[in-house]
Amino acid sequence: MVTVLGATGHTGHVVVDRLLTAGGTVRAVARSSERLQPLRERGAEIAAGDAFDASFLSGAFRGAEAAYVMVPPDYARPDLRRHYNHFGDVLDAAIRQSGLRRAVFLSSLGAEQSEGTGPILGLHDLEQRLKGLGMDVLTLRPGYFYENFYSSLPLIRHQGINGGAIAPDVPFTMTASRDIGAVAADALMNGTFHGVTVREILGPSDYTMAGATRMIGEKIGKPDLRYVQFPDADFKASLMQFGFSEGSAAAFVELSHALSAGRIRSLQGRQPEITAPTSFEEFAEELAAAYRAT
Repeated sequence: MVTVLGATGHTGHVVVDRLLTAGGTVRAVARSSERLQPLRERGAEIAAGDAFDASFLSGAFRGAEAAYVMVPPDYARPDLRRHYNHFGDVLDAAIRQSGLRRAVFLSSLGAEQSEGTGPILGLHDLEQRLKGLGMDVLTLRPGYFYENFYSSLPLIRHQGINGGAIAPDVPFTMTASRDIGAVAADALMNGTFHGVTVREILGPSDYTMAGATRMIGEKIGKPDLRYVQFPDADFKASLMQFGFSEGSAAAFVELSHALSAGRIRSLQGRQPEITAPTSFEEFAEELAAAYRAT
């Protein structure tokens, strides 16, 4: 039995799909029982509830040989680092109560740093906490999610530009969530990790925001589509309009600074074993399809 948190999310649903396809036994965990139903129909055991409830989470882990662990996002929280640390308290209690001995944990590039990385600071804290639990943990550190560009599609449609607080011409690592889920599922099936280890998941190339924007533009018939770097205050205000708390929005401004300064980077290098297959050029086709659909 493998317990998968975030089973209906970008990475978790890939983990569940691959495990079920391989004939594995899966307990799929998410908030919504309705969204979990298709996984039940495929043979997964489902557990709907609040991952911040230690009793519920302990029950979700109990009897599992391993788990896929990720932090449920909630950008309405006023202090993201405190939010992540609260999850750490709950996770610690649930692991100890359930006896879980193995986990694959979704972290991020940059999580080795203890300051200046915005929301990644909470992942840094969680990585340190998991080290002290005496279990086998494979920590996955992907780059900036390709899927983040979905949030740019309304801006592209209505204003004819893409934009954000990241500098336009600084290359950095990006990763498709499906590649993250595939690595996690394979590790959970093979069980080859021992102790506490870190594996980066890097896309096949680094990309700039300007370059990624041009690729999207080419796919949607706007070859001159530009990326505009917004002032911090404007970017922060736009995030708050979409439901981010002021503290969470400020954390993403800080993350943008770290990316622009080249501080969120690979420590392991783009070796074949940690290089994921999906290129941004391929993913831009999916973004274009979503753009046309709306």
